[in-house]
Amino acid sequence: MNESLCIRNVRTPGSSEPMDMVINEGRIAAIAPGEAERNRTLATVDAEGMWVIPGLWDCHTHFTQWSYTLGRLDLIGASSAHEAMDMLRDHLSQLRSEGRLDPNRFVVGMRFRHSLWADDEQPTLAAIDEASGDQPVALSSADMHCGWVNSVAARMLGVQVGESGLVGELEWFDAYCRLDNAPGADEELDRLLREAEHDAASKGIVGIRDYEMAENIDTWIGRFAKGINGLRVQSGVYPERLNQAIDDGWHTGDELPGSNGLGHVGAMKLISDGSLNTRSAYCSTPYSGIEPETFGTMSYTPEQIESYMFVATKHGFDIACHAIGDEANTIVLDCAERTKAHGSIEHAQMLKPTDIPRLAQLGLAASIQPQHAMDDRDVIARFWGRPAGIPYAFRSLRDAGTRLLMGSDAPVAPLDPWLAISAAVFGTESSAREPFQPEQCLDFGTALASSTAVGRKCLKAGDAADLVLLDRDPSAVDSPEEMRAMPRHVQATMLAGRWTYRK
Repeated sequence: MNESLCIRNVRTPGSSEPMDMVINEGRIAAIAPGEAERNRTLATVDAEGMWVIPGLWDCHTHFTQWSYTLGRLDLIGASSAHEAMDMLRDHLSQLRSEGRLDPNRFVVGMRFRHSLWADDEQPTLAAIDEASGDQPVALSSADMHCGWVNSVAARMLGVQVGESGLVGELEWFDAYCRLDNAPGADEELDRLLREAEHDAASKGIVGIRDYEMAENIDTWIGRFAKGINGLRVQSGVYPERLNQAIDDGWHTGDELPGSNGLGHVGAMKLISDGSLNTRSAYCSTPYSGIEPETFGTMSYTPEQIESYMFVATKHGFDIACHAIGDEANTIVLDCAERTKAHGSIEHAQMLKPTDIPRLAQLGLAASIQPQHAMDDRDVIARFWGRPAGIPYAFRSLRDAGTRLLMGSDAPVAPLDPWLAISAAVFGTESSAREPFQPEQCLDFGTALASSTAVGRKCLKAGDAADLVLLDRDPSAVDSPEEMRAMPRHVQATMLAGRWTYRK
């Protein structure tokens, strides 16, 4: 049971006036000067002038896969296939020395970014077979839209690979999910989930939207039953599981049993097209520098997308529709308009100018991942050299009245709202590099509000007691380096009136 208490001497971003905040039954009962004096019987915490902000949300995660990054080989730093294989050899050597290699268990790596590697440094089956031998190895790309596997893993997963060793999109989605059912995976995952929740709380995170490719509803009911309860969770449902969810009586917003109000059913997550890094996002103009000419691919036909949206909307589900290429976004918006679907467009990564105002007109939010713009700015120059749309149109969407929801798409980018806020505000990861599309940068207040459940930068009486105490005013930060370092200034995180992190 959450105790009633008063947090004294807190300040809101941009303000020097100290206030007191009364917490009762998991909600903010009052926030104003002098509340500590009026509530002298309550337990008191003196914040000593720290700044308080609403608890942060990551509105697009694959939480299981993010948790695995805390225990799997991370290849994000590899700048070539050769370097990635050196990292794999070192990882295998370490596992071997620790007695943790089992020829019947996959060694899994994540987040290689071959879209930026030179043409003669691309993945090959020969290279990964030479580095791994008889040990099954499966590596996932940074955007999770393809995998690089050795011959042993390909046989175990039942996938066909050519000279590249790459497994494409939909086949990889299915194969990657099967890795989670390998021997010993359950025990490893429970440990990593708890570690990931603690890591999230240390950054001020109180909630996530989880779009893991799994039976998310039952999965999170089971996790809450085990006491994995450090976050609020909205659990998405994929189209292939939508009818079962409907038959089971679920709707978006329903509370998950045993979650004590922390878990709810989320939206139907539908992936309409591919990704930029795999050159499969569906565009109206061809990719530059690619032969033979390609426009990307759709994962479903427009008729299928419309049908899924219709069924979801009819049965009380929001949509969360992945659309990256400009043509995919047009198709998805057309389907949403015809079905009167509500929810969000996930990524909305490149939009035709005529489509930018349509999200607000249709009542759809734009679920954006600003760190992707930092990761992709050089890829955009390489493969979207002749775009028909505007990539990462954050400011244009906001100016059109669209509600912005910010996230990471973890593990594609780290689960860290401060990275997203920094990327959205400064448009660069380093003060030494010019901003990417400075005209699309957001002000701090908008970026922070878009990273919260309340949609504003300050808490009010009646809000859930989800909050973060900081020893620095984030609104006064004036460089990307300092904003990205803000997790170091998180002193405490509270979820529904209980501390989930105290430094």
